[in-house]
Amino acid sequence: MLLGKLKLRLKKQGNRKEVLRKRYQVNCLNGATKEDFKLCLRNRFQPLASLEEEEDVETHWSRVKSAFTATCEEVLGYQKKEYNEWISQKSLDLIERRRHLKEQVNSSRTRRSKEEKMEQYNLAAKDIKVSIKKDKESSKKTLTEKAEKAATAGHIKILYQTTKTLVEKYTRSEMPVKDAGGKAIFEKDAQAARWIEHFTSLLNSPLPTNPPEILEARRDLPINCDTPSHREIVDAIKQLNQGKAAGLDLIPPEALKADVDTTATFHCPLFAKVWTSGKYPIDWK
Repeated sequence: MLLGKLKLRLKKQGNRKEVLRKRYQVNCLNGATKEDFKLCLRNRFQPLASLEEEEDVETHWSRVKSAFTATCEEVLGYQKKEYNEWISQKSLDLIERRRHLKEQVNSSRTRRSKEEKMEQYNLAAKDIKVSIKKDKESSKKTLTEKAEKAATAGHIKILYQTTKTLVEKYTRSEMPVKDAGGKAIFEKDAQAARWIEHFTSLLNSPLPTNPPEILEARRDLPINCDTPSHREIVDAIKQLNQGKAAGLDLIPPEALKADVDTTATFHCPLFAKVWTSGKYPIDWK
């Protein structure tokens, strides 16, 4: 009995869904908002300048991470859910009403009140389906009229784009394949045979008559083993790609690149500790 209960509890704990992480509104990180972000970030980093060298890496990183996340939450805020353009305001109001009814169902204490709220919730869900269906039909009608006007006026590009939106089929364009004479090949079997022919001639080429003279590699390469410099950290931050999802630290790349000099200045001592001690924070694994 005891083993059975333990197994059931472990299974229940393991099947819990992971909570989705919220994203910050990094799209508004420009103009006056960017200046406010820089000022707030510098104010939060001022106490970090007096961190003791004896402080461990994990504590140092947690302070740096909390400074970034708190600044993003205060200045940028969390990203709101975006709905499709064809959904009307009436449908959005019904969705919001259904969400409130769901909260009331979860917070109800008696069985009778829960059944009443659940009935209201089911009716609201049906109303949403009807409203969404009307919105979709209205959107398709508008797109159809747009395609007819474009066809009448001779705007082929608008007609093609509108037709793709109506059909809801988006296929990737394939690169053309040409034979040895330069003529385009359209059949898939012929294209596959052409690729085999191309790589067979490319990889089975004869050896060169005058092979290049390759010098022996140096055993001791001139590698700098000093701690990462400020310039190297600045270059690494500038090479970050924007529009990527944040990791476990919840810090988006746009927040690191908003004030590159400040970010690099306060990451230098942290990277020096990691370099000398050989230990790194758990979030970096």
